[in-house]
Amino acid sequence: MSNGKDANAAQNNSSQQTLGEILDECMEALDLFLNNHFNESLERLQSKVGQSMYHALLYATVLEMQAMMTFQHDDICSAGANMKNAQELCQRFRRKTANLGKSTGDPLTEEQLHAEVCFAECQLQRAALTFLQDENMVSFIKGGIKVRNSYLIYKDLHSYVNSQTCFKGPNHNHLEGGISFGIGAFNLTLSLFPPRILKVLEFAGFSGDKDYGLSLLDDGATALNLRSMLCALLLLCYYTFLTFILGTGEGHVEEAERLLKIFRLRYPRGAIFLFFAGRVEEMKGNIDEAVALFEDGCKAQQTWKQFHHMCYWELMWCFTYKRAWKMAYFYADLLSKESRWSKAMYIYMKAAYLSMLPKEEERPFGENEVDLFRQVPAFKQRIAGKSPPTEKFAIHKARRYQSHCPFRLVVPVLEMMYMWNGYSMIKKQPGLTEGMMQTLVDAERTLLESPENEYSLDDRCVIHLLKGMCLKNQGLLQGAEECFHKVCSCEKKLRFDHYLIPNSMVELSLLYIEQGRKDEAIKLLYKAKHNYKEYSMESRTQFRIHAALAKLKAASADEAETNL
Repeated sequence: MSNGKDANAAQNNSSQQTLGEILDECMEALDLFLNNHFNESLERLQSKVGQSMYHALLYATVLEMQAMMTFQHDDICSAGANMKNAQELCQRFRRKTANLGKSTGDPLTEEQLHAEVCFAECQLQRAALTFLQDENMVSFIKGGIKVRNSYLIYKDLHSYVNSQTCFKGPNHNHLEGGISFGIGAFNLTLSLFPPRILKVLEFAGFSGDKDYGLSLLDDGATALNLRSMLCALLLLCYYTFLTFILGTGEGHVEEAERLLKIFRLRYPRGAIFLFFAGRVEEMKGNIDEAVALFEDGCKAQQTWKQFHHMCYWELMWCFTYKRAWKMAYFYADLLSKESRWSKAMYIYMKAAYLSMLPKEEERPFGENEVDLFRQVPAFKQRIAGKSPPTEKFAIHKARRYQSHCPFRLVVPVLEMMYMWNGYSMIKKQPGLTEGMMQTLVDAERTLLESPENEYSLDDRCVIHLLKGMCLKNQGLLQGAEECFHKVCSCEKKLRFDHYLIPNSMVELSLLYIEQGRKDEAIKLLYKAKHNYKEYSMESRTQFRIHAALAKLKAASADEAETNL
């Protein structure tokens, strides 16, 4: 901990500028960042990281964003060290005996209040880096303690600023933005967890109210304050990724567009917002428009290649939906060479795209899918002590190629597309679904004409599940239901792809929800939830079950209200 002399120096240096002037400077630096002037933004912030808690926090936040995109050990360590320094600086400005839960004693000064919210934010971001960087359980517990401490400060702050004793200074909007971000982020994130996990978290003092969290984040995003960006990015991630991949596949297009309209007017060439605009078009099924926006996002700036990687990932899927296997391969190849996030996944996807090409067609760069599939396990990594579920799934599937005479995967691209809820993406474009169905019909014919092997039944069930998704997109619900039932009927015979049973039940239940067969849907969801364990991508399926049950609960509540 710094000595009293350091603390006095920080206080004296900061007192040369008012809090308002400091916040104005940080807002200018943030504008530079969102307009793609990343290095200039960092330079402005770095000049005062030793004196201003806001400069220190924003500087460390930008470095953390960079670290999470590069996944480089040095970047993660640098972000962690800077966030720790920022937290220590915030500590110097906090009242040493601040008890925000009580209204007794002298009110906190404006500077002390801002120090509290900055301190809580530092703890939250340091916890995120701990989970990203360290693999042992002790570090994981330390990260959890940081999260809890941060949450308690935010809760106390929220109560305090709404009390009569709170001093509402001229920069109160920035303080409220910080609290909206903290309380909103906790409530929204926790609401996504399945009830069995949430019960444990609630016992530890946490709570998760989705609507309340969304409301606070929206207040923070639409007001002009330093945390607007963080609130907006969290909301956009929720609207365009979390609800889509971990939910029932609908996303929140209108809400995302409303938010993007504000920020794209302010930052028309901002790479971050071009990326999210592309994601929205993708969700609407406007694949060509999405491709144009992702390509535009790459052209908008050349300083941070990590933004390009985000666009490459989406471009890979866009060309997948169009069945342009070589173009999709091209982006998977770029990712495998430039991005550290998940090399096992990128190599698997390269191999998967090559396996979709006719045997006689020449492979790009002279690569061979069998060799690539065999490389996948070598790139396995660990985050927070565990291998990412998608990597485990890819490694599990690639094992078929380890033997001297490999057993070919039937439609590996279309199967992985299911894992990312890609069939919802193409729902509004009948031509794309028809194309996928044709690929599946051809694969099924090839499979039936091939000699039986130990994987044959599992492969047929994979095709049944994916055909069911296409038939559902086409409105042929009876056919879709038959496909999902075919998978479920093979429960006792499956040998490798056990994920197929609970996922087919989830898809069947979503089909029943569409048809108003709520009781049947609930029964299936609970069966999928409780009767199956330790299968591939289990946590993702559990999140989807939770989302489907929440959807049914909300529909029942609306129905009851209408009948009153």
